[in-house]
Amino acid sequence: MNQMEKLAIHGGKPVRNSLLSYGSQWVTEEDIAAVVETMRSPFLTQGPQIIEFERKVADKSGAKYAVAFCNGTAALHGAMFAAGIGEGDEVITSPLTFAATSNSVLYQGGIPVFADIDPHTYLLDVEAARNVITPHTKAIVPVDFSGQPVNMQAFRALADEHGLVYIQDAAHSLGASYDGKPVGSIADMTMFSFHPVKPVTTAEGGVIVTNNEEYYEKLLRFRSHGITKDNRWMEGKSEGSWYYQMIELGYNYRLTDIQAALGVTQMERLMEFLSRRNEIARQYDEAFAGLERDGLLRRPVVDVKAVSGWHLYVISLGLENLKTGRREVFEALQAENLGVNVHYIPVYWHPYYKKLGYERGICPRAEQAYETFVTIPLFPRMSDEDVQDVIAAVEKVVTFFAKA
Repeated sequence: MNQMEKLAIHGGKPVRNSLLSYGSQWVTEEDIAAVVETMRSPFLTQGPQIIEFERKVADKSGAKYAVAFCNGTAALHGAMFAAGIGEGDEVITSPLTFAATSNSVLYQGGIPVFADIDPHTYLLDVEAARNVITPHTKAIVPVDFSGQPVNMQAFRALADEHGLVYIQDAAHSLGASYDGKPVGSIADMTMFSFHPVKPVTTAEGGVIVTNNEEYYEKLLRFRSHGITKDNRWMEGKSEGSWYYQMIELGYNYRLTDIQAALGVTQMERLMEFLSRRNEIARQYDEAFAGLERDGLLRRPVVDVKAVSGWHLYVISLGLENLKTGRREVFEALQAENLGVNVHYIPVYWHPYYKKLGYERGICPRAEQAYETFVTIPLFPRMSDEDVQDVIAAVEKVVTFFAKA
């Protein structure tokens, strides 16, 4: 790429004529037909599609139970409830995540405790997490940032050592694995998201998988107002098959059968989607190797024991070797018609968390990494031409700003 090629942001011709989003769903005619069939059925909600969808997610994750929720945030809230998080309980998590991860702790009156990341993988560092455990710590929630699973066995051992509930935020990593074990098979509870840009979609949706029957039953009640018809949990005797009792304060967090029908057919294509994501990531890795050698960017690093879901491809800019900052690079890529993004602003930087007393500097490695991040497009429906456009645009912009 000619370093002096005029950037689109400076009036040059953009690499692409139309915008390419950083992520997008892939809905087929088969998906649409399944949704329409359900819309013509007797059950639009609380019906058989929910059960089928949950079964498919549980089977794929190697878990015994799955409970579907209306979105991933609601699912995380359910996990915190099932784990017994309450007033003053501390829950350790990563700052490099969407706010929902720690917000779910706040919903239960708990206290999010942020621990720093591994600077290579950007995942929650096991030893950093260990160092912030106190007598008030009740749970730990590592995040599978970008689709790469954390070392599940290491976090399992840490949780067991200190008597903590281990909840894995796997919003990005359905279908991924670590050391041969599927994500969802090791943690006490694991959350998957089904937002349109995630591995598969139900438009909006979330699922908690678990091998613990007690958690499973709590999750079922929590998503439906805390109501049960199960005699084991009710006070006194049932008055009949119609009888129910509200025994806890739950929420209406149910997924609809319409959404679940989409999820059922999407789950059939999960491995196809993941294969394509991995292929695109390999093309990026190969194309950007030279830019990394020149110190202009850093490619994502995947643990050798991990099979990533590649929800995101996050490049880290070598700002010390560029003659501009991240913002101008970001805006230059946008001008080339790449729908780039940044994942994520450290959660405790948000004004709401500042009001709670959190300050900058808690997790310096995470903060330093964030300042260099740019997320480039990666989703299964991208064509090979789309992939080459992304490569060309990144090379064009980054080399233009390279220091002489």
